[in-house]
Amino acid sequence: MTDIKRTRLFYHLKKWIEKAVMDYRMIEKGDRVLVGVSGGADSLALLDLLNSPMVFVPEFHLVAVHIDLGFEEDSAGYDRLDRFLKEGGYDCVLERTEIGPLSHSAYNKKNPCFLCSRLRRKRLFEIAQEKGCNRIALAHHQDDIIETLLINMFYGREISTMMPDQPIFGGTKHIIRPLAYIREELVKKYSREREFPILESACPTGPVSRRRYIKDLLNQLERDNKDIRANIFKAMGHVKMDYLPGLPASRRPVSGRMEMVVNDCGLDR
Repeated sequence: MTDIKRTRLFYHLKKWIEKAVMDYRMIEKGDRVLVGVSGGADSLALLDLLNSPMVFVPEFHLVAVHIDLGFEEDSAGYDRLDRFLKEGGYDCVLERTEIGPLSHSAYNKKNPCFLCSRLRRKRLFEIAQEKGCNRIALAHHQDDIIETLLINMFYGREISTMMPDQPIFGGTKHIIRPLAYIREELVKKYSREREFPILESACPTGPVSRRRYIKDLLNQLERDNKDIRANIFKAMGHVKMDYLPGLPASRRPVSGRMEMVVNDCGLDR
């Protein structure tokens, strides 16, 4: 593979990754960071960028983890990814599963994405525990965060999205998203420059998912307003609670906080 990492795009992405990491204190010195590697362009770009020298981020250890979903069409890609990670000298775990066929089986056909995402996350958390990792890095970029906000509003009836740094298990582990400030098109462009061995998803639900619908809707809106995505992302940092109706007093929960799990494809990039 031609080493073209140190291009203008490389330095641009590194700058925004380090800014996100520092803004949200995603990584501390000595952390063990599990990177979820689906084999798609986003996750391979994240792994590659995190594996290159950092200027402002303290030293940490990377563990690359790939959970194969078990679709037959992915078998050749699994072997290519295995070679790529081992030739790159990564500390890595690759595991074959039957999560995909199980999630799309007859008894679960109404909601395959929810079960698939839940089982993948569960296994990632288990491997993180086994490998002593306290950070789990996922390759969700700015577009994913924007799309999830709209998915939750349109279908979940709440205003929420992915967090750049999300503590879990009482704060003993964190899900981090170092690509939170970076647009999808730049991540894809970097992956093309680096000529990564991309695994094309064999999931039958992907082309008709809610996320695909939202992405197409945003693309359509962007034709009239090129800043539509940037405006939505910035709006999440300018929430005026005094100008949101909220629940009437008679319907407010007595205690606790209601949360939803995003029921959609594309959660592990």
